[in-house]
Amino acid sequence: MKNIIVGQSGGPTSVINSSLLGVFKTAKDLKVEKIYGMVHGIKGLLEKEVVDLKEKIKTDLDMDLLKRTPSSFLGSCRYKLPEILGNEETYKRIFEILDELNIGAFFYIGGNDSMDTIKKLSDYGNKIHSEIRFMGVPKTIDNDLAITDHTPGYGSAAKYIAATMKEIICDGLVYDYPVVTIVEIMGRNAGWLTGAAALAKGEDCQGVDMIFLPEIPFDIDLFLRKTGELLKENRSLVIAVSEGIKVKDGRYVCELADHVEYVDSFGHKQLSGTARFLAAQVAKTYNVKTRAIELSSLQRCAAHMTSRIDVTEAFNTGGAAVKAALKENLTGHVITLKRVSEDPYMCITEPADVHFIANIEKKVPLEWISKDGCFVTEELVHYIRPLIQAEIAPLWVDGLPRHLKLK
Repeated sequence: MKNIIVGQSGGPTSVINSSLLGVFKTAKDLKVEKIYGMVHGIKGLLEKEVVDLKEKIKTDLDMDLLKRTPSSFLGSCRYKLPEILGNEETYKRIFEILDELNIGAFFYIGGNDSMDTIKKLSDYGNKIHSEIRFMGVPKTIDNDLAITDHTPGYGSAAKYIAATMKEIICDGLVYDYPVVTIVEIMGRNAGWLTGAAALAKGEDCQGVDMIFLPEIPFDIDLFLRKTGELLKENRSLVIAVSEGIKVKDGRYVCELADHVEYVDSFGHKQLSGTARFLAAQVAKTYNVKTRAIELSSLQRCAAHMTSRIDVTEAFNTGGAAVKAALKENLTGHVITLKRVSEDPYMCITEPADVHFIANIEKKVPLEWISKDGCFVTEELVHYIRPLIQAEIAPLWVDGLPRHLKLK
């Protein structure tokens, strides 16, 4: 059996290393001799930055720590492979490096842009009749991959968001004067994460007051009018907004205040400042105290609050990818999650053709958004709730969680 190689790409999650562990442990159990890791994804591979994972993950304790370690153990990248036509030299170099390492299967853990990498590599491999199998392992807190019911990483981020919103709501009720808190949640074009704020509502919590997703145009006048109406009845308001909400002319709300300059290799603008802009508008309109909170990277690195369901599914997708490549000889596929039961909740893994996943965004269905665009429906809450269940405790050392670090 030939060696395998695995990499991590794009924004990290709190369970991305569980998928890495799934790849590593399954390959090890199948007696794969060398299990290589790309340092900083495909970009690192092009620079021959690889490590032998058996030298980095040696014990059961290492595996337990890796499962509880946030961010990407191997490091990540946002590197867009060029189109094959006219750029064959890049692909020749990648395949030469893979041949030098005697690689039989290549695994890439990532989101939408990472699946584009798997698509291009598998297409080139087919073109030159390479026997190397290329498999995608899904990962993204954005939950925007097509076909799969949901993506590993989303459940834990949703759990963190819902729990944090409950705490912010409690904090806002301390004072006897009006306070409006705007919480900015990640989500460029899809509002799955922001929708998770609706889970904060329960017997012990009134829940958030409004939720705005990027699936529909954002109406600033409607937002301010609704805020004013709610202020007549409530001492404290907490409003969740996606960082990527846009006004009707297509501009991001954050661009109305600040010029966004940084653009990554995939053409994504850096989004920040939506909550600050809206909080300033509320303060100016109603002369009340406001707060702007950006959850930012906290929602994707809170490994102390992962969902056990999420950890288990992340591990399973990694393992399923290895079995699909080495036992079923599949290439150009992504492991997806298929919900087969609601009560009790159950998901199974299934491989799907990467060509039906790469570069396709799955958005929140419009019927799961309230008619006025200011909240989400119970269907979305019902969809998310099973994904946040149960916990996996950190391994505490000297009062803090212990992680595994690549040396």
